Amino acid sequence: MKKFTGFLEKYLSPLGAKLGNQRHLQALSNGMMMTLPLLVIGSIFMILNNPPINLETVDMNTTNLFIRFLINWKEWAVANSEWILAPYNMTFGMLGLMTAFSVAYCLAKSYKMNAAVNGIMSMSVFLLVCSKVVQVPVGEDAAISAITSQYLTSDGLFIALVLSFVCVEINRMVDKLGIKVKFPASVPSMVATFVNSLLPLFVNIVIVYGINLVLISLIGKSIPEAIMSLLTPAIDVGNNIWVYAGIIMFSNILWFFGINGTSVVFSIVFMIGLAGTGANAALVAEGLAPTNPMNLQLFRYAMLGGAGGTLGLILLMWKSKSAKLKSLARISIVPGICSINEPITFGVPMTYNPVLAIPYIFTPSICVVLGYYAQVFGWITPGYIADPSFIPFFIQGWMSGMDFRNVIFMFLCIALSVLIYYPFFKVYEKQAVEKETKEAEEEDDFEW
Repeated sequence: MKKFTGFLEKYLSPLGAKLGNQRHLQALSNGMMMTLPLLVIGSIFMILNNPPINLETVDMNTTNLFIRFLINWKEWAVANSEWILAPYNMTFGMLGLMTAFSVAYCLAKSYKMNAAVNGIMSMSVFLLVCSKVVQVPVGEDAAISAITSQYLTSDGLFIALVLSFVCVEINRMVDKLGIKVKFPASVPSMVATFVNSLLPLFVNIVIVYGINLVLISLIGKSIPEAIMSLLTPAIDVGNNIWVYAGIIMFSNILWFFGINGTSVVFSIVFMIGLAGTGANAALVAEGLAPTNPMNLQLFRYAMLGGAGGTLGLILLMWKSKSAKLKSLARISIVPGICSINEPITFGVPMTYNPVLAIPYIFTPSICVVLGYYAQVFGWITPGYIADPSFIPFFIQGWMSGMDFRNVIFMFLCIALSVLIYYPFFKVYEKQAVEKETKEAEEEDDFEW
């Protein structure tokens, strides 16, 4: 293990340090850290809206107090879902929009430009190309204006990152040309900022929105639609576990580059899983045993902690020598148990992180393949219940096949995740501790 860790440190540490000091990647990491409160609070309300119970499979007349509590919680959540999810929609559901501001803000700050103005410009251009105004009927002769929100969420995260960089670089180019209005010292700084922001914003709109209009006229798709259509894999996976594992791996590669890979491949894996779960449910209804291993539960094995199977990493971070990693583990454990790991993906970060890339990309696929053969060999029960999303993984495991062996298998996958992540984590932890020590020394010198 020491030799392997030494090998990783020798070859991956220099690459990680080099990428970690790259201006745009630093802006990406710092900008995503700014959105962490949105992700954590949004996750809480998503969990609140999805109690761990399926009303179709439970005895509604039960006298069990705990089950009665879950039933009442579920009925309340269904009746009030719109209001419960409002905080989620305005936090987690606005991730793309908020990222367009935060990343541009951090990049502009690194260039010593007006960070707030650049952030607002980036957010405005993002809204311009990623949403449109539509008329929504509210009566026979009345309608209200609304904007589409598809790409304002994590679906538009990659587009937000690209546009953030583009907008700041355009503003920097205009600034270098020296096209500014110089005011006397008596003029308030905000007035000067306002006037000198007009040209950069105009240039951003002409370039980015112009490209958007050209794409619509040529191929009938806007910038985000064109990018997502290229990213969505047109693969007929059938029931091949190796192709399925490859899709999961592809999803995590996209996450590594800051793209919501789960969103890209979800329609494929959900379609396969739902068909297999439905086939198993039909067998169980006839009094037979479920036999189809390609069911929804496979995707649960890939998402133990969220994309990248990071629940094992969170456990390692819990006792980390790095203050940052330890703090992230504290705020990420509850969302991670419910397969929500954006705090880890963008907080560590896992994006553009060459040291942790290998376990992040391969761990979920390994668990998927093991889960498939564990069902084939009869060690666990194939899933035949479409369990709710965003509930604790162990409840999902039990509900899927009403078998505690499924839960035990999930815990074994988490233990395997710990083992796979461990050598890579130790290398990254050493880098994080050295960085924190250096920053602390610089702060001490500054205070002195």
